[in-house]
Amino acid sequence: MLDYHFFQNIGKDCIVLLHGIGGNSNIFYKQLGEYKKEFSVLCINLPGHGDSPNISEYDSEFSFDLVTREIFKTMDGLNIKNAHFVGISLGSVVLHNILQYNPVRVKSAVLGGAVTRFNRIGKIFLTAGNMIKDVTPHMVIYKLFANIMMPKKNHARSRKFFIQEAKKMKHANFISWYKIIRNLDTTYSMVQEIGKDVKKLYISGREDHLFLDSLKNDIAGDDNARLIVLEDCGHVCNIEKGDEFNEASLEFLRNNVEEKDKQPRAI
Repeated sequence: MLDYHFFQNIGKDCIVLLHGIGGNSNIFYKQLGEYKKEFSVLCINLPGHGDSPNISEYDSEFSFDLVTREIFKTMDGLNIKNAHFVGISLGSVVLHNILQYNPVRVKSAVLGGAVTRFNRIGKIFLTAGNMIKDVTPHMVIYKLFANIMMPKKNHARSRKFFIQEAKKMKHANFISWYKIIRNLDTTYSMVQEIGKDVKKLYISGREDHLFLDSLKNDIAGDDNARLIVLEDCGHVCNIEKGDEFNEASLEFLRNNVEEKDKQPRAI
C-alpha cells in the first residue's frame, strides 16, 4: 500500500487527493481543512514520494497503470469502493489514467493545473532534460522546470513550495517518473470515451502557459467537462488561489454527492 493519511468523516463521501511530481499530500494544505468539514479525505503519497515505496521496490515495470493499481489497493485496504478525486498537476495525469483504467471508482473528478499534453516549449525542455538526467542532480532539472512552468512573481509561493518538497525525493524515483511523464498524452487519449460519464471540473490559472491552451482544445468535446480559469494565477492554482479553488471545487463536489448520501449542511 501507499503512504497515506485518512481523515474519516463517518457517513460522508470520500475525496482522494493526488499531488504533483516531487511534492506530496502537503500541497493540499489550503484544501484539507475545508474538505474535512463535509467529506472523508484520503491523502495519498504517490510511489517514490513521502513514505510510499521506492519505485525500485516494484517487481513490475513502472507505469501509470501500476500507479493506478497502487491507489486502488490503498483504497481497498480502507474499504473505499469509489470516491471523488482531486488531482493537481501530475495528480491530474494520474487521475486521467484512473478514468481510463476503471472510471466506475470515480464519483467525480476535480483536476487543477491539469496536463493533457506538452506544448512545443514543454517538449523541448523534456528532450533536453532527458539528455542530461542521468548525469545531473535531479534538483537542477526540477528547479529549471519549476521556473519555466511558474515564471512570474505571483507564482513564487507555489514555486518555492514545490522546490522545497522535491528536495525530499530520491534521484532514482525522480528519474523513474521523468521517464513515464514523456508519455503522459496516452493517459488522456481515451478519457472522453471510457470516462465519458464521469463529471469533471478543470480549474487552471490563466498564466498556466505550458498546458492551458492544449487543455482547452482537448476537453472541448467532453460534454461532462467544465473549465474554470482563474485570473492572475499560474500552474499550481490550488495554492495561488486557494479560496477560489476551494469555493469552486466544493460547489462541484457537493453537487455530485449521490442524493441518498446528501445531508443538510450546518449553517
